[in-house]
Amino acid sequence: MRFLFAFLLTVTSLIAFAQADVQKKLQRQLIMAEDGATITIDAGTFSILGSLSLEGKKNITLRGAGMDKTILSFKGQTDGAEGLRVSNAENIILENLTVQDAKGDAIKTMNVNGITFRNVKAEWTGEPKATNGAYGLYPVMCNNVLIEGCAAIGASDAGIYVGQSKNIIVRNSRAYHNVAGIEIENSVMADVYDNESTENTGGVLVFDLPDLVQKKGGNVRVYNNNIHHNNFPNFAPKGNIVANVPQGTGVMILATNHVEIFNNKIISNNSIGTSIISYFMTENRIKDKDYYPYPTGIYIHDNLYQRDRVRYQGKGRMGQLFRYKLRFGKKVPHIIYDGIVDEKSLENGQVKTESRICIRNNQNASFANIDAAHNFKNVSHDIKSYDCAHTALKQAAVSMK
Repeated sequence: MRFLFAFLLTVTSLIAFAQADVQKKLQRQLIMAEDGATITIDAGTFSILGSLSLEGKKNITLRGAGMDKTILSFKGQTDGAEGLRVSNAENIILENLTVQDAKGDAIKTMNVNGITFRNVKAEWTGEPKATNGAYGLYPVMCNNVLIEGCAAIGASDAGIYVGQSKNIIVRNSRAYHNVAGIEIENSVMADVYDNESTENTGGVLVFDLPDLVQKKGGNVRVYNNNIHHNNFPNFAPKGNIVANVPQGTGVMILATNHVEIFNNKIISNNSIGTSIISYFMTENRIKDKDYYPYPTGIYIHDNLYQRDRVRYQGKGRMGQLFRYKLRFGKKVPHIIYDGIVDEKSLENGQVKTESRICIRNNQNASFANIDAAHNFKNVSHDIKSYDCAHTALKQAAVSMK
């Protein structure tokens, strides 16, 4: 027995040393890689104790053996805020691997011109919880962003998040058990299509928020997605903006402009199919003098809506509002607009054409303007005022030099 114990202890020590060698080898490769290099990682599950970083490189590919074959596990991470961080780089491809249980964000890319995530999974194992990292795939302040064939699971903010970036495509990916499945924030020229977002708190969010370097997003198209059963309890840390997202939200458009939502299946999101709201609905103070808190130029058309006949599920202020103020019961409308209008956008008492909220040709869609500007006194289900169309937005394009 004593011999067996010693043998097992020796084997365990050898494995620990081998894992440490993998981390050191990989980080050394990331540091020493010459522009144009391909770094490969073999199949296996590798325990990584500190953040990995790639900085100041061009035309680098980091390639695993497959999404579920090469797994970088940060479960015992003791150093660093992210799993993998890529910064100040150009034309970087991350593909065929999984990053698991990072202490903070799984994969963060910052100030990268040309970043591709292909067949990459960001995941927190176990029950989703507030102590999970905030973001799974997290390009921020990037240009030319392509996310395809990816998966994100368990993020306490957003599974697939693109923020303050330009020229973006998110396609053929899956997000589930996150607070927000897919989020586009303060970003310009984005196409989100052919994705599945399910079993999150909110399926797809398109936000503009204050106090950020890139102030205003726009030209965001969300189409041909399956956005369904996003009824997962909200587990975001208190104070996080997505902590305000009601459980059971399909699509939420917050204070942004020129957004087109079309040809989606928005099904069995048991609180709100699609909400169009101003930043005032968050009840947070606005200190950023350059921030514009109203949604404008929104076009929602040709989507399929279905909703189970259940009471509104979301908690917090929105839950209280729907239960006791609006009294929708089991008939919460599929599409909700808060009705808060910028008076500067009015012309002869009407919203200017380019700023209008347009809703047309949606299948099985009920509607309500909840008149939040006047304490919800004049809730209207009349959609005729919003039966209009905007010119189709431009297609996003991603360029890799």
